[in-house]
Amino acid sequence: MNPIRLYGMRGSGNCWKPAALMQHLGIAFDWVEIDIVNGGSRTPAFLAMNPNGKVPLLEVDGRYLAESNAMLCYLAEGSPLWPTERWQRARVLEWLFFEQYSHEPGIATVRYWIKYLGKGEAWAEKITATRVRGYAALTVMEQQLARTPWLTGDAPTIADIALAAYTHVADEGGFDLGRYPAIEVWLQRLFALPGITPMRA
Repeated sequence: MNPIRLYGMRGSGNCWKPAALMQHLGIAFDWVEIDIVNGGSRTPAFLAMNPNGKVPLLEVDGRYLAESNAMLCYLAEGSPLWPTERWQRARVLEWLFFEQYSHEPGIATVRYWIKYLGKGEAWAEKITATRVRGYAALTVMEQQLARTPWLTGDAPTIADIALAAYTHVADEGGFDLGRYPAIEVWLQRLFALPGITPMRA
């Protein structure tokens, strides 16, 4: 069997997700660094693997899988992090879709504008408006985590890894996580799991 390869950029929450999951599950993989800021994902060689020109990209036995949350579902198959019970699996998917549609556009986008593009001052008005959406997503999470220790109930799932990715670095986009005590405790709980460590840029 060929080694699993994960093409990604350090500091990207979407790339952190499958890496954190594989580290937690003890799945061996090779990391291939791709500098997306300087066009690393737009080269002919990379586009031949992923025509969408984005990372992360997972290579398994010569096949390629894009989209971080699809990777989580694939990699977690057979583990407790991806439930087999129909309703619980749907709840996990509910949070994965929430992460992509409601959470990431507000939180990850603002972080990217500030941390990687250096537009904190130039785009201040747009950033302030976009933060509203991010705070709304954090509020939804806080309400759930005030009721249950994990997003879907009493046990961790890939939904927690997906939502932790950009939540735990939200301060780099100017978000105040101190307003969300349940989220802060949840993050501590997540990073106490084997192999799951905070993202390093």
